[in-house]
Amino acid sequence: MHHTPEQIKQALDRVLLTVEKPGRYIGGEFNSIVKDWDHIPFRVLMAFPDLYDLGMSNLGMMILYGIINEQPDMLAERVFSPWTDMEAAMRRAGIPLYSLETKHAVRDFDLLGLSLPYEQLYTNVLNLLDLAGLPLRSAERDTSCPLVIAGGHACYNPEPMADFIDAFVIGEGEDVILEVCRALMAARECSRDDQLHALASIPGVYVPRFYDVAYNADGTISDVTPNTPNVPETVLKRIVPVMPKAFTRFLVPHVDTVHNRAPIEIMRGCTRGCRFCHAGMVTRPVRERSVEDVIAAAEAIVQQTGFEELGLLSLSSSDYTHVQTLVERIEERFARQGLSVSLPSLRIESVSVDLMDALADGRRGGFTFAPEAATEHMRDIINKSVTDEQLLTVAREAYARGWRTIKLYFMIGHPSETLDDVQAIADLAKAVLAEGRRVHGNKANVNVGVSTFVPKPHTPFQWVPLDGLDQIRAKQRLLQDRLRGRGLKLRWNRPDETMLEAFLSRGDRRLGAVIQRAWELGTRFDAWQEHHDHAAWQQAFVDAGLEIGFYTHRPRALDEVFPWDHISVAVKKSFLIEDYQMSLRGETRDDCRSQCYACGILPTFTDMRKQIPADAWKCPQVVPRHVRGKKQAAEAPVTSAQ
Repeated sequence: MHHTPEQIKQALDRVLLTVEKPGRYIGGEFNSIVKDWDHIPFRVLMAFPDLYDLGMSNLGMMILYGIINEQPDMLAERVFSPWTDMEAAMRRAGIPLYSLETKHAVRDFDLLGLSLPYEQLYTNVLNLLDLAGLPLRSAERDTSCPLVIAGGHACYNPEPMADFIDAFVIGEGEDVILEVCRALMAARECSRDDQLHALASIPGVYVPRFYDVAYNADGTISDVTPNTPNVPETVLKRIVPVMPKAFTRFLVPHVDTVHNRAPIEIMRGCTRGCRFCHAGMVTRPVRERSVEDVIAAAEAIVQQTGFEELGLLSLSSSDYTHVQTLVERIEERFARQGLSVSLPSLRIESVSVDLMDALADGRRGGFTFAPEAATEHMRDIINKSVTDEQLLTVAREAYARGWRTIKLYFMIGHPSETLDDVQAIADLAKAVLAEGRRVHGNKANVNVGVSTFVPKPHTPFQWVPLDGLDQIRAKQRLLQDRLRGRGLKLRWNRPDETMLEAFLSRGDRRLGAVIQRAWELGTRFDAWQEHHDHAAWQQAFVDAGLEIGFYTHRPRALDEVFPWDHISVAVKKSFLIEDYQMSLRGETRDDCRSQCYACGILPTFTDMRKQIPADAWKCPQVVPRHVRGKKQAAEAPVTSAQ
């Protein structure tokens, strides 16, 4: 049954007051864009398959929303996953999933664009499609349905969701989104197959149905090959050669969101080479915004939104070439306006304390470091070579300048890790607390967050297995026992949640049956601890005839074909193998701003560079920062990577 916007509005009037936070579902936010539906030929629905409270903080979705709405012949509207109470109310009242801006049903749009930043959203995607009244599987949808595309960091291994998504955008979306829209506008009278062929001809767009997967007898992949002419054997990610003008016209949400701030991306990419870090590998090369562009964006955000906090975002803020100048300029310009500025992802070094001190507005919350491992040997293995003394020195300075709480983030489950390495986490946390007590006495605090390492695709650790469940539990028990007492707080994640992340991120196309069965068994909001149902996932694997351990705890041979090998992030597999083998020997690499290690990104980036004016680009990845020599670079601590 087709529902008009008026029918949907009338039905909403009857149910909104019965659910928690109805502001999530009404639209009309300040700066939201409502175009004349009847006079716009191409309509896109941007979907974030999680709560409004999370999705409204997603910068990527907001950027694409702005880009599409700048086009006179296109419109973009938004939709988020309804919380369980609203879902139940919608199903009872027969209300289909709808856009916030005009209350049109999902089926009324030409294109449904899904943002997939993390794998735990997969069952939410199926739930979203079902609430929209769309068939779950791509093969069952025709031109009467909007075409479904997905992008985001989880799409660098698209195979687990290949059955449900028509096309994936691999890489950065600012340029390719309009190419996708234009191609579909030109092919809107064509068959769905012809539409998908048009998309497959766009660099960076992967259409799963045009590729066949063959398996060996042991269940590993034999090869992935195109089954139709004129599609590439390997889909290369899209890179935006020059960072575009920052998005500033942020929508002001009706309810509190996870990050009540306006983000400005000051730098994209990272040169530190932490071996566990998926983001650091897939977002290469480094590109920066100028100080002038960041200040101008901050001015526009203050004028257009009223946000009281700015987040200056990057994977490694201390590595931004002009970070000191930027901080000084922001302090000079906005100090009297009460604007709070956060600079996350700082390296463990004294300059980080200087920067935080300059930005502090009198409120001294938690000061955050991410050593990731607590012994220098383990940090060499993961290529994060910071010494204990450096950490303690920075902690000493932070406490001395007024911070009472220091937050430390670690991972357990790194390759070759022992219980002694885990014990060192407790020892180091207590050593940091001792520094705080010298200044603040019993008012000093150390909060320790410990996650479990998951070997991610496209990283040097993609060959290693996930730690065994018994090992994870033993390490967590040790920390729970040793990190007790006044001033110490420990947070950890459940092992079954780690398992979910591992098999979804490392899975192949066969996982589609598992994901669909898990959804049929009631899973959704898997990233929310209170909703995660490990038993349902176990049953889904049984029903699909697959084993969890095959995807999580099995070491990979160096010559194994991965499910994601036909997706290229422009970092060569030979480079990742070399770096993995270096980790086995405890050898490290310096920051690649001081020396190029031929990972493969530079030739790709150079080719893309040729398409734009010569004076419009800069690649800091091959320009030493602050004319820093190799010796200085080698001595510099390694950054925290998200």
